Amino acid sequence: MNRLKKIIRFILILFALGILVIWGVSIYIQQVTVSSIYEDIETLPATNTVIVLGASVHSDGKLSPILQDRVDTALNLYKKGKVKRFLLSGDNRTDDYDEVSAMRNYLLDRCVPEGIIFIDPAGLDTFDSMYRSRKIYEVPDAVVVTQNFHLPRTLFIAQNLGLNYIGFPASAGLYKTESSLIRREKLANVKAVFEILLDWTRQD
Repeated sequence: MNRLKKIIRFILILFALGILVIWGVSIYIQQVTVSSIYEDIETLPATNTVIVLGASVHSDGKLSPILQDRVDTALNLYKKGKVKRFLLSGDNRTDDYDEVSAMRNYLLDRCVPEGIIFIDPAGLDTFDSMYRSRKIYEVPDAVVVTQNFHLPRTLFIAQNLGLNYIGFPASAGLYKTESSLIRREKLANVKAVFEILLDWTRQD
C-alpha cells in the first residue's frame, strides 16, 4: 500500500512539474516576443515580404475561417502599402490537399499580381515555415501574419533562427475550435524549444 502511495505521489509531482514547465515556457515566449508584435497597422514598419502561414482548407479549395482571416489581413497590408510581396507557406504534401494554391487563388481572385505571390508548399508546420523562409527563400526580414495566439511561438522560432521578423495578428474572428487551438499552442511552445535546440545541435 505504501509503495502504491509513493508511485501515485511521484506521478502527481511529475504532472505538476509538467504543467509548470508548459506555463513557464509559454510566459517566457510571450515576454521575449511582445515587442515584435504590432497591433496597429499605422505603426507597423513597412517591409518587403508578408509571410502567411497555412491552415486548413476545405475539399473544394475554400479557405477555412482561420486561414481566410490570415490572407485577408495580409491583403490589407498590401493594399495599405506595408508590404510588396507575399510568401504563402503551407501544407501540400498530397495531391488532394493544397493550402498554398488555395491561398494563391484567393489572392489572384482579388487582383493581386501573380508575379508577387510566392509559395512554399512544404511549410508543414510553423518551424518548417520559418526555417524554409530563411534556408530556401532567403527572406531576411518580413512581417508574419497569423492569429494572436500563434504569433508568439512563430516569432520565437524566427528569432532563434536569426530572422529579423515582426508579427501582425490576423483579424480576430470567432472560431469554433479556438479554445482547443489555444490549449494545443501551450504544448506546441515546448515542442518549439526542442526544435530550436535540435537545429542548434545540427549547426554545431
